[in-house]
Amino acid sequence: MRSSDWIALIYFLYLAGVCWLRPLPAPRRLFVTAISLATAGMVLASRAAPPLVHDWVPLVYIGVGYYLTGRLFVAPSIALESWLLAWDRRLFGDPTTRFARWPAPLVAYLDIVYTFTFLLLPAGFAVLAATGRSALADHYWTLVLAADLGAFAPLSVFQTRPPWVVERAPDLPARFVHRMASFMVRHATIGVNTFPSGHVAVSLAVAIAVAGVMPVAGAVLFVIAVSIAIACVVGRYHYAMDVVAGVALAGVVWAVTRLVGI
Repeated sequence: MRSSDWIALIYFLYLAGVCWLRPLPAPRRLFVTAISLATAGMVLASRAAPPLVHDWVPLVYIGVGYYLTGRLFVAPSIALESWLLAWDRRLFGDPTTRFARWPAPLVAYLDIVYTFTFLLLPAGFAVLAATGRSALADHYWTLVLAADLGAFAPLSVFQTRPPWVVERAPDLPARFVHRMASFMVRHATIGVNTFPSGHVAVSLAVAIAVAGVMPVAGAVLFVIAVSIAIACVVGRYHYAMDVVAGVALAGVVWAVTRLVGI
C-alpha cells in the first residue's frame, strides 16, 4: 500500500475505536463505527483501483474524516476555550475590533481565501498531474493527509468551540463578504474548533508538497497559506494558538516525511 493509504487506514481505524471511549449516544457511536470501517475498507480496496482513481480518492478520505470526526464532539472544554481566548486577547486586545480599520479589499480577500481553502487540496495535485508529475501522488497525499487528519484527530480529546461561537460578531470592513463567508462556515462545516487548525496545516502541506518540484507554484501556494493563517484570526474562525499549532503540525509532517524518505 501507499504510505498515504496507511495514514488513511490508521485514521479510520482510530475513529472506529476512539468513538467507544467517548460518552456518545449509542446511535452516533454506531454510525461513526460503521462509516469508519466502511471507509477503511475503501482504503484497502483502492489498491486495486485504476491509477487515476487511486490518485484522487484521498479527497474522499479527507471529506469523510472531517465530518465524521465532528461527530465525536460532546461538550466544550471551557478551561481550554478560556486559555485560547486569553492568548488572543493578550496578542490583539479585543480581537473582535482589532482589525476594524484594516483595508476592506484586504479583509475581503482574506475571507475569500479562507472560505475556499478546500479547493487547494485538489488544485495542488491537479497542478502536479497537469505537468506530468502524477507519480508524486503518494508523496503529495501523504503530506496532505497527515496534516489534515492530524489536525482533526485531537478533536476527540480537545473539544472547543470556534471564536465565532463564543464571541460577538467581529467589527470588520467588507461586511457583505464576511457575512457570506460566515454563512458558509456556519452551514458547511462541523461547527466546532480544530486544534491545530486544519486550514493552516493542510494549506501549508499543499504548498510544501508542490514547492519541492515547482518552486514558483509553491511560492504562490505559500502566500495563499500565509493568507489563510491570517484570515483564521482576522475573521475569528480560529484562535491564534490554533494557527501556531497548525504551522507546527505542518512542519512536523514535513520533517518526518523527509526523515523517512517519502
